[in-house]
Amino acid sequence: MSQIETNVLPPLPEVWLETLNWQPNAVQEQLFQQVYQEVLAGNRVQNLTRITEAGDFWEKHLWDSLSGIVGIEDILQRKLQVIDIGTGAGFPGIPLAIAFPHWQITLLDSTRKKINFVNDTIAKLELENATGIIARAESLGRIPGDRASYDLATVRAVSKPSVCAEYALPFVKRGGMVILYRGHWSDEDTDNLAAAAEQLGSKIELIHPWGTPLSNGVRHCIYLRKHSSTSKQFPRAVGVPEKEPL
Repeated sequence: MSQIETNVLPPLPEVWLETLNWQPNAVQEQLFQQVYQEVLAGNRVQNLTRITEAGDFWEKHLWDSLSGIVGIEDILQRKLQVIDIGTGAGFPGIPLAIAFPHWQITLLDSTRKKINFVNDTIAKLELENATGIIARAESLGRIPGDRASYDLATVRAVSKPSVCAEYALPFVKRGGMVILYRGHWSDEDTDNLAAAAEQLGSKIELIHPWGTPLSNGVRHCIYLRKHSSTSKQFPRAVGVPEKEPL
C-alpha cells in the first residue's frame, strides 16, 4: 500500500463542534479526505504545500480555512457569491465550497499550474459550486463583471494586510465583507489596515484571535465591511500595491 493510500485525516467531530460550532457530515468528511489525497498526489509533481502530515493538514488547511466563518454567522445561510484571492492549492476556497454548497465560489490565482490543480480537484470532487480562474487580482478587480460583484472575499496571508485589502475590496459589493486570514497581529497592524481600508471604502468590523485546536498556534481573522464604493483608482496597476502599500 502506498503512502498516499495510508494517509488518513483524523476524525475530530467534537473539535469541529467545540471550536467552530459546526461539523462536517459524512459526505463532507469524505470530500475533505479526498482533498487531502489529491494534494498529496499533486505535491509529487509540483510544490503545493509543505503541510502534508494528516493532523497538520486538518488543522492548518481544513480547520483554518473554515475558522473564518465565525465572524459572519449572520450570513451563513444566505446564497453568497464568494471569491478566494490567491487560493494557491485551493485554500480556503475548496473547503468553503464543501462546507457551504449553497455558496458559489471563485478561486483566483495567478499561477497556471495551481489553478489547473484546483480545477482538476474541483472536477474530481464534483463540486458544482466552485471554479478556478487564472488572473491577477489587480487586473480582474477592474473588470465590470467581477468588480463589486461578490458578497464575500477571502485572502489567506498573501501579502501585507493593506495589500490584501487593496486586492480584495474592489471585488466586494457595498455591504459585503472581506476576511483576511493572518497569523500574529499587532496594534500597529490594526492602525495601518484601518487607514488603508478607509481609502478603499471599508472599515474593520472585527478582529478575532484564535488558538488553533491541535498545536495552539496563533491565528487571527480580520473582517472588513465595505460601506461605500471603492475609488476607481483601486486596485492600482499590477505590482504597484505590493511595491507601494497604502
